[in-house]
Amino acid sequence: MMLVMNFNLTIQSFIGRLLLLSLALVLTACDSKKDNLQNYVEEVKARQQVDIPPIPVMKPYEKFSYSAAGLRDPFVPTVIDVPEPEPEQEVQGGGVQPNENRMKELLESYSLSDLQYVGTLEQESIWALIRAPDSTIHRVQIGNYMGMNHGQIVEISETYMTLKEIVAEGNGYNERETTVPVVEIN
Repeated sequence: MMLVMNFNLTIQSFIGRLLLLSLALVLTACDSKKDNLQNYVEEVKARQQVDIPPIPVMKPYEKFSYSAAGLRDPFVPTVIDVPEPEPEQEVQGGGVQPNENRMKELLESYSLSDLQYVGTLEQESIWALIRAPDSTIHRVQIGNYMGMNHGQIVEISETYMTLKEIVAEGNGYNERETTVPVVEIN
């Protein structure tokens, strides 16, 4: 019986040693794969590295407050050229009459009280700057018409403008001079 027990112990120790030996073989096989991995990592580290440019520095956001909302729209023209006046034809019949055959100018659709003389501009000749009710600035010169009474500009100075108007009175027309002063802009 003792011999059987010794035999069992011998078989058990043999099996245990066999298991230890096979475990050692498996671990050494993993070690060779680990060596290959370490070689690959060293090879990758040895390669030349491409420099990645740094992220550009962003400018900080600058807040802008638009405070001119109540002012004139910058996309609407401020100066509109008025066409050159046509030469006046002489009136037959002896009396003063407006020339109904000429083409009306833009500023003749407003009354003089709605128009403002705001200044002058000198470009080869003197131009008067007239502000219409829609805040558009029109450029006119001597000979142009404005106002509803056939007012023709006869004089432009820095402080006033003189018009010769033809006003309907009774059955005929009467000629009168009107002075328009410069309006101060604040």
